[in-house]
Amino acid sequence: MRFSHLSIESIAYERPPVAVGSAAMEEHLGPAIRRLKLPTNPIRLLTQIESRYFWNRGTAVHDVAARAGAKALELAGVRPDQVGILLSTSVSREFLEPSTASIVHGLLGLPPTCRNFDLANACLGFLDGIGVAGQLIEAGVVDYALVVNGESSGPIVERTVERLLRPEATSQDFWNQFATLTLGSAAVAMVLGHSRHSRTGHRVQGMVTRADTASSHLCRATADEMVTDSTRLLKAGVELARRTWLQAAETLPDWRVPAFSAFVNHQVGGAHMRAITEALHVPLDRCQLTYPTWGNVGPAAVPMSLAQAAEEGLLREGERAALMGIGSGLNVTMMAVQW
Repeated sequence: MRFSHLSIESIAYERPPVAVGSAAMEEHLGPAIRRLKLPTNPIRLLTQIESRYFWNRGTAVHDVAARAGAKALELAGVRPDQVGILLSTSVSREFLEPSTASIVHGLLGLPPTCRNFDLANACLGFLDGIGVAGQLIEAGVVDYALVVNGESSGPIVERTVERLLRPEATSQDFWNQFATLTLGSAAVAMVLGHSRHSRTGHRVQGMVTRADTASSHLCRATADEMVTDSTRLLKAGVELARRTWLQAAETLPDWRVPAFSAFVNHQVGGAHMRAITEALHVPLDRCQLTYPTWGNVGPAAVPMSLAQAAEEGLLREGERAALMGIGSGLNVTMMAVQW
């Protein structure tokens, strides 16, 4: 899918106030680590995640998503009454009904004519939100779209640690739930618009998505527990990323490593990043790395990392970025952006 007139007008993100170090988490898990004869620092050793952030207890996902959304609208200079569609892409949520989008819509004071709904696809939700919004913008259905995301991983991480500390927990239980220990929290929002209204010139050039749903059993999560076959998931994800890269090269303009100044990935941890960059021959020094301090923030990772790449100078005006995400399911999306 190519876009001709889709612009990113702003990206805003919120950092939760509670920093939780991996060393402290490993110390808390010490009794289980020693009983199961595991490495003394498994999180840092295997993921290179040093910390992550959690919201204060009782913080609602829709509140932090709305905060990021309000900031993004202000940065874009777009009034609430100009927004034609709001998409919430959060994995985390307080309610099955109503939609998180409807609550955010009310908190932001968006007009009754603004469509609003949740769009969930694991860690690819935000990229899918850009794609859906982009089609509506280019078709002339709406002038501006707001895509929001709020992730709150504190509760599931806390419950996982409690389970792993039980005397009946086995080493298999530990490794099945290890990926949960990488999770962090964040909120992010993006305003998208038609290029004829753009104040930035940041263009989304196109995107491709490829699926391997035979691997959908490799990561299954509820609100309380996530069980992941991390080794097989990584192997299947890397192979699907290879195939998606080839599809992008055939479909998107100038999709090749030298054409991009920055690579912006969904990030699980160090091993995941090394495997992906080696498979795709992407230089690690051109990747915006957020996982060491933020952990795995799910769908928030790609838009937040894109904003930080611009803030920190990895991505400058007129340069191009390759956005890449892998979501359990499995699905892979790659997107080209000219900044």
